[in-house]
Amino acid sequence: MQSEEIRSRFLKFFEKKGHAIVPSSSLVPQNDPSVLFTTAGMQQFKPYYTAPENAIKDFGNKNIVTVQKCVRTGDIDEVGDETHLTFFEMLGNFSFGGYWKKEAIEYAHEFITKELGLSIDYVSVFKDEVSGIPADEESRAIWAGIDPNLVIKEHNRQDNFWGPTGDEGPCGPTTEIYVNGVEIWNIVFNEYYKTREGKYEPLAVKGIDTGMGLERLAVQVQKKNDVYETDLFEPIISLIKQKREQIPAVSILKGDPKNDSREERINRIFTDHLKTSTFLISDGVLPSNKDKGYILRRLMRRTMGETLLAPFHKEAFQKIEKIYKKTNYKINLQIVIEVYEKELENFKSNLERGLKEINKNINAGGIVTGQEAFNYFSTYGIPKEMFLDSISHLIYSKDENFEQDYEFSYKRHQELSRTSSAGMFKGGLANHNEKTIKHHTAHHLLLAALQEVLGKSVKQKGSNITEERLRMDFSFERKMTDEEKKKVEEIVNNYISQNLSVIRKEMPLAEAEKIGAEMEFGAKYPDIVSVYLIEDKQGNPISKEFCGGPHVENTGILGKFKILKEEAVSAGVRRIKAVLE
Repeated sequence: MQSEEIRSRFLKFFEKKGHAIVPSSSLVPQNDPSVLFTTAGMQQFKPYYTAPENAIKDFGNKNIVTVQKCVRTGDIDEVGDETHLTFFEMLGNFSFGGYWKKEAIEYAHEFITKELGLSIDYVSVFKDEVSGIPADEESRAIWAGIDPNLVIKEHNRQDNFWGPTGDEGPCGPTTEIYVNGVEIWNIVFNEYYKTREGKYEPLAVKGIDTGMGLERLAVQVQKKNDVYETDLFEPIISLIKQKREQIPAVSILKGDPKNDSREERINRIFTDHLKTSTFLISDGVLPSNKDKGYILRRLMRRTMGETLLAPFHKEAFQKIEKIYKKTNYKINLQIVIEVYEKELENFKSNLERGLKEINKNINAGGIVTGQEAFNYFSTYGIPKEMFLDSISHLIYSKDENFEQDYEFSYKRHQELSRTSSAGMFKGGLANHNEKTIKHHTAHHLLLAALQEVLGKSVKQKGSNITEERLRMDFSFERKMTDEEKKKVEEIVNNYISQNLSVIRKEMPLAEAEKIGAEMEFGAKYPDIVSVYLIEDKQGNPISKEFCGGPHVENTGILGKFKILKEEAVSAGVRRIKAVLE
């Protein structure tokens, strides 16, 4: 079943159930300064939860169904793995006082099992972890009534309490549906309004808000391994792969031709970023140095080093237009190409100016620092390799800490960009407060415990750490048993109770690899790396990881470690969410 049919079936199913079909709103939110972009399907409907009578006036119905285009860039640096995207589509049905939990759950069950023919692994319901808001026993009873054999799990507020978007708005407990271990549908019961002061006040009219990512659903329906293999991406990726293979392998802008996994990720990043650029430009966003325009410029320029060498952008934009041709999204292909090519010319001019500055300022026989090289990247977009190539005719020497300083400058710049995005998007990205640092250290102990219980073949595939919880993606082929999860918890808590020292050492990359330090799959490391070591009282290594920090100095202050959830992300990749209590 193609994605086009999934969209159509979803809209027609809910239309038959008495819903009005409402087109997707713009990616630029109207009258909502709390976010830069439309990040959820319910965003255009926020006002109707507090004034449901206006839904009748505007749509002739209290019940709505839509397929909403969305953009989220909080995880931009993780794009290209099995799940992360900046542009995606959200299928959603909404009710503003029209129906409640029973109907919402029954509709979802019917659509998944009968309309799409998928089997539900299990569902989750909210347990009491928000002050004054009780556990959702009503949803549990409804699911049990539909299927007495259905597995029903309890999850805390981190997973089963949603909202609001922005600083205030409707919110409430949720129930989630899992297929093949992957969460595909989140049904929110908007019973409360969170004020700017953080109070949860009961809504006079209860509302339904559901969200189901089309890309993630397509993975299950089309029986693919991850989102980039679905028909929403594959034609674009195939084109970009073909065009990039024509770039000479010696090009300093091209990735390592011998590293297939890196090349695949670059193709995926280009596909995602060109797609997101298409929709942002079509909705009136233009590249600039602030807010929405800065995000667009950042996405576009990540693709431009190689489009200078192999101009595949026009054909890629045409593929994108074709994939979404039958949706109600408006893609102005001519404008998209014009904006991109104008920015491409600006990028090219920046490169030329930067190269002139390099020739003027870098003297033969001088010492070049990593900070200096990074300044040319951040100012003119000149990659490190191009910088070094441009001064290869000079007799110069690199500062002994060149690679380390460049990497530090890059990560600091990245952190500032993330902090800026987090401030806009409220994305809960990692910061450097005390609780986040503790979760970061526990993250190392978790990987060590997983390898002890499941085997050394377990490797980290991604992570996201906040002050509220830690999240790790790791390679493993099956669902963990309850006994395995309990054992992992016990091992981590045992390490914590031993008050073990956390030691940071700097060493050459080759030496760190030789001692077996763990590294994140697909990550790029400098010549001199930072390795964090945790050893038991007898000096035996428990954890050895490449990592930039920060961490606590002793495990004894971490608290009690607890696993909240273990689930599938994609074929061969699992995800754990955990907390320190």
